[in-house]
Amino acid sequence: MRRSLALLAATLLTGVCAAPALAVDGDEGFTITDPRITESSGLAASRLHPGVYWTHNDQDNGPYLYAVDGATGRTVARVSLAGIGTPRDVEAISIGPDNRIYVGDIGDNLGGTWPYVWIYELPEPAELKDQTVEAKQYVVKYDDGPRDAESMVVHPKTGRVYIIDKQEDGGHLYEGPAELSTSGANVFKRSAAVDLWATDAAFSPDGEQLTVRGYLGGLYYDWNDGTPARKGRISVPLGQGESVTYTVDGKKLLLGMEGANSAVKAQDAPGGEPSAAASGGGGAAAASEDSDGTTLKVGGAAAVLVVLAGLFGLRRMVRRS
Repeated sequence: MRRSLALLAATLLTGVCAAPALAVDGDEGFTITDPRITESSGLAASRLHPGVYWTHNDQDNGPYLYAVDGATGRTVARVSLAGIGTPRDVEAISIGPDNRIYVGDIGDNLGGTWPYVWIYELPEPAELKDQTVEAKQYVVKYDDGPRDAESMVVHPKTGRVYIIDKQEDGGHLYEGPAELSTSGANVFKRSAAVDLWATDAAFSPDGEQLTVRGYLGGLYYDWNDGTPARKGRISVPLGQGESVTYTVDGKKLLLGMEGANSAVKAQDAPGGEPSAAASGGGGAAAASEDSDGTTLKVGGAAAVLVVLAGLFGLRRMVRRS
């Protein structure tokens, strides 16, 4: 997402709104310190290596995944993917059953012009060290034509893959086949509306809850066996917010940002008692809606957003980031 205005907005908003990231353990948030990670666009909590979080750049100089220690924010392994082509715009990462890592090369900054996108699948390494791992590559198409997307999730029980497209007026959940195939295209079918300009999503570890985040707020749903029921809102740190994952115990959400030395903020998972961040403290945006569900309001840093919108036009600033 090499868009200077969006990055400027992220920098200004982070400077005004963000509290220093805690570096205690992954459950409390951390700061990514690896200088190679400047566009962290996805986040997934490892179940094989508790306290480790997988991330990636959206446009890298190679097919790399980074394992980050949630206690220190340092990279403990870089994995190179073999057996695939050259990634275009990697936007999401998720871990499915049997510790299989799925990587979504699903971005389309040209507004939905790629006739197909890709998903990569690989086993999570048993040992955390720099290494090359063979991956499968799946061709993905949508049943209603090309589109931009930044959110991909894998159900932790069934292993079915879902994608949420990115549209300003709200996107849609697309359901993949029961099993992905390396032979031919895997057609993802529109299955449900998602009332958000989505930049990432995550399943709870038990698969009962789906959380979707955007730049200014987020939503969470009861999964209902693939028929999501909207339950409420979550707040998010303001800025170029591109990632979300649950902790392995399901008690916390971690929300990440793009940029060098980017912060990953922790807050209570939705549905429980709200934390300070979830209720608008700690520099988070308290997103809310009118009773008819149509008007988004943002507290805390609203003045900053107004200034930015006036200078650059918020729609243009992050339209295709």
